[in-house]
Amino acid sequence: MHQLAAFLRESEQILADFDAWREEHSDLDGWPLDDDEHSRRAVKRDADTWRSFNRVRSFAKELLATAEVQVQQLNPAHLQSRWPWQLGVLDDALKQLGTLQQQWLEARDALPPSARPGSFAYDDALAERNEEAWSYLDDWASHGKALLEIQAAAQDHPLRPPALTSATTHVRPAAPAVAPSASARR
Repeated sequence: MHQLAAFLRESEQILADFDAWREEHSDLDGWPLDDDEHSRRAVKRDADTWRSFNRVRSFAKELLATAEVQVQQLNPAHLQSRWPWQLGVLDDALKQLGTLQQQWLEARDALPPSARPGSFAYDDALAERNEEAWSYLDDWASHGKALLEIQAAAQDHPLRPPALTSATTHVRPAAPAVAPSASARR
C-alpha cells in the first residue's frame, strides 16, 4: 500500500507539473505555443508516470484481488457505491497495461541489435508504448485511491466471515450512464 500511495502522490505531481507548464506555454485557446516542446514534455510525463507505476505494476493484480474480497466482506453500510465500478476500471486498465507491456517487449526484441536505449528506434518504440499507456496510467492515478479507501474501511470495520458473504454484494454494476472520465484529470 505504501508503494501505491507513493505512485498516487508522484503521478499527481507529474500531471500537475505538466499541466502548469502547458498552461503557461499555450495560447488563449489552449493550443501549445511550441508543438515540439509540448511533445517532449508529454513524452516525459508519460515516461515518468510509467516509471512511477512500475513500482506497483508487479503486485497490482493482488491489490485488486484483496480489495475485491474486502468489498465482498464489508458490511454494506461501510461501502462506497463507486468502489465496484472503480475496481472494474482499475482491472481493465491493468489488463491493457499488461498487453501494452507485452507488445513493447515483442517490439523491443524485433529491433535491430544497434537499437539500444538512447537510439531513436529504441526510444521511439518506448515512447509509443508510454503514450498508449497514458490513459490507463491516468485511470490508476484517478481511481487508485479507492484501494486505499477499501483497505482503510476493512481495517476500521469488522469484516463479515466469507461464508456469510452474499453473492449480491459482489455484483459489479454496469458503468454509470455518465461515467467519470479519465480525461477530466488532464
